[in-house]
Amino acid sequence: QVQLVESGGGLVQAGGSLRLSCAASGRTFSSVAMAWFRQAPGKERAFVVFISWSAITYYADSVKGRFTISRDNAKNTVFLQMNSLRPEDTAVYYCAATRGYSDYAMPREYDYWGQGTQVTVSS
Repeated sequence: QVQLVESGGGLVQAGGSLRLSCAASGRTFSSVAMAWFRQAPGKERAFVVFISWSAITYYADSVKGRFTISRDNAKNTVFLQMNSLRPEDTAVYYCAATRGYSDYAMPREYDYWGQGTQVTVSS
């Protein structure tokens, strides 16, 4: 069992930065792949970024060059550094974990989810 707790969301002006954290419980953190998804009002949950247990990363096209994911296995934490934020980045951001996957961009591949943290970017 893995429990995930996100933090770091908030209100920021366009062009600003935020850093999200996702703290995971359990002693098997280093063996799970992690991802961030986001969900805007009235929209489906969308893939943002993925990091494997060996730190291979994949990004959604909409965030490439602006967002950076990293993980610290010693601290059981995944980070999402978000720069050059835009109003369209406004959403609830969810951290997710999986022990195995075939399509890292699909929410159904993930076994564990955090409660979400709100990110609001004002224009």
